[in-house]
Amino acid sequence: MDLDFWLPLFFASAMGLALLIYVILDGYDLGIGLLLPLANEHDKDLMIASIGPFWDANETWIVLGIGILLIAFPQAHGQILTTMYIPVTLMLMGLILRGIAFDFRAKAVSHRKRMWNAIFSTGSLITASAQGWMLGTYITGLGHGGLNYLFSVLIAVTLPALYILLGAAWLLIKTEGALFDRALVWAQRAILPMGFALLLVSIATPLVSQAIAAKWFTFPDGLKLLPIPLLSTALYTSLLWLLFDQRALRQPGKEWLLFGGLIALCLLAGLGLAYSILPDIIIGKMTIWESASSTDSLLFTFWGTAIVLPAIIAYTFFVYRIFSGKTTTLTYE
Repeated sequence: MDLDFWLPLFFASAMGLALLIYVILDGYDLGIGLLLPLANEHDKDLMIASIGPFWDANETWIVLGIGILLIAFPQAHGQILTTMYIPVTLMLMGLILRGIAFDFRAKAVSHRKRMWNAIFSTGSLITASAQGWMLGTYITGLGHGGLNYLFSVLIAVTLPALYILLGAAWLLIKTEGALFDRALVWAQRAILPMGFALLLVSIATPLVSQAIAAKWFTFPDGLKLLPIPLLSTALYTSLLWLLFDQRALRQPGKEWLLFGGLIALCLLAGLGLAYSILPDIIIGKMTIWESASSTDSLLFTFWGTAIVLPAIIAYTFFVYRIFSGKTTTLTYE
């Protein structure tokens, strides 16, 4: 086996998988933070309780993804994080604010709880927007210029809309009664702006990246990508029907349909992004093989990843299984 070829490909796949799982899992609890100002005090406690057992495990995936980037692709890590120094710093500040507010709202006296809820929501908004900024900068190949900055702003607005929809879909799974009804309304209000924003991003992406445009619009390579927009359009239409018909989502045991559909939509987006990027790790500048560590280093890291990755998957599965079912009233006793 040619390890020089396969090991960088393995680590690129593992990093992509970790970041995709992070977007889905931490995306919904960031969405809960963004929706928090819209809820009453009783529902805010239920919303926080719905993510309480999971959010630490969810954030583990971004640590794994960034860790792989640092160890397996050090040259790309240096260029990417140097270019994204500001949004990465903002994201870390947002995550810190969320963590502090999450713990302190449980211990604060009642008149301070509103302040910590506001800090939790602000941290969620900063984190989500910073991640969108980072994704936009990455897709432009770390480019500078007015059009590139405008594209990054567009993604910074789009990604929170997706997180809001994921958060509302998660509440459909974990809650019932009045909060379930409110989550349906929030999801209905979020899905159209999210769809419009995704359409704008799809139009803008080949305009800001000639490398991606060449892959999308070159025959016959473009035909390989065609199933992804077709499936995404069909899936988005199905989600619209689910939300505005509501009969399926209100059936016991079918509340997960919206969240499952969004996972499939994220998976399709991830596959489309991977097709557009690979074999580059920085679009148009550096391939995964040019950026990779030495084969001996990658082989050593491979055995560690072979232990850590299944352990995180098993831990995540275990947590979600133990805390499955509807959320009950929040207590700290």
